[in-house]
Amino acid sequence: MSLHNLKEWKNPIILLISLSSAHIGSFVYLAAINVLVYKITDGSAAAVAGLWVISPIINMMTKLWTGSFIDYRSKKKIVMITYVLRALLIVTMFFATNITYLYLILIALSVAQSFFVPASVTYSTMIVPVEKRKKFNTFRSVTSSSAFIIGPAIAGVFILLTTVEVTLLLTSLFFVIAALFICFLPDVDKKLEIPRLTVNRVKEDFTIVFSFLKKEKYVSFVYLGYLFLVIISYIMDAQEVAFIQTVVGLSETDYSFLLSITGIGSVGGALVLTMMANRLSIRSMIACGMFMMAIGYVIYSLSTSFTAVMSSFILLGFFNSFLNAGALTFYQNNIPVEMMGRVTSIFQLLQSMLQVGYLSIIILMTHLIPLKNIIITLSLLLFAFTCLYVVVIFRYSFQRYFTEKGEEMSADE
Repeated sequence: MSLHNLKEWKNPIILLISLSSAHIGSFVYLAAINVLVYKITDGSAAAVAGLWVISPIINMMTKLWTGSFIDYRSKKKIVMITYVLRALLIVTMFFATNITYLYLILIALSVAQSFFVPASVTYSTMIVPVEKRKKFNTFRSVTSSSAFIIGPAIAGVFILLTTVEVTLLLTSLFFVIAALFICFLPDVDKKLEIPRLTVNRVKEDFTIVFSFLKKEKYVSFVYLGYLFLVIISYIMDAQEVAFIQTVVGLSETDYSFLLSITGIGSVGGALVLTMMANRLSIRSMIACGMFMMAIGYVIYSLSTSFTAVMSSFILLGFFNSFLNAGALTFYQNNIPVEMMGRVTSIFQLLQSMLQVGYLSIIILMTHLIPLKNIIITLSLLLFAFTCLYVVVIFRYSFQRYFTEKGEEMSADE
């Protein structure tokens, strides 16, 4: 890489280090907090399950207005503040003595996270030049996949050698490091007048966003199709332990090994993607990732042995990187940066509502219908939708939505 290229990549690399540190911290935290809740509540499975409900509920309460707050303010400052707040809140867990106090901290952390995601997506779009976004997102897939393995491993070692409380203190350091690296990046937001955050302001912003999404129906279709897979995955993942142990008949040890295999497959897929990024188009990444993941879920739903489940987990882990990097690049290239915070918040609001709603329905259905039949139905529904989705993505008339910088001339010709 030449000196000129290194200079061009300076800010994206700093941003990548910051995001990677926070990502590792998130996985260390996730592992540690489950142990802490289990410890404080003397082994209450219900209390641990409650951890998975907090974030979607907070999202539904905050996403109505977070986008309106973010789009008119400095994204760099919001990202930094959320990093610091998460670090401080995690430190306070060291002094948690009961589950009520701990849940209050978890709610505050979820609020900070609800600001962080739209702000970080928008800030990344502003910092990384359009011609470098696809490559940057493939690197980001590598670090995210690696964090999936490294985070829990760090948590396991520190919990074993010290205590879960000390492990949480370590977690806060990852967010402090992430905030420090953000300090070295420019504040790229233009100096605009900041409007008051009122009900009318939020209503007006909703109207603006929905007008855009109605106008750009194809952009909405592609991203909503991606969210459809995310929601189906969330529902099936929530029933994963029950399916693998009661339907397939595997042990807890087998399940732990399968999770490790998934992480390794994810890292492998991300590494392959970085090597192939220049030869793969954005829509190839999305279509290939979506199609192969749909096949992975079909294999998973029909599995009757460890080998079959392992094959499906490897497929899911490997091609998840392709789909995520492609979908994020498509999103960044087609959503105007000046309204990206609001659009991201609305999509996340919709995602949280559907996740909670559909998961509640599925949990009720498990009392009436065998779990295996439900998982098979969901996987076949996802596969049928994916076939239609891939056909639409590859229609020539929509090629302009996937054109990258430097390809405009050939696309026109």
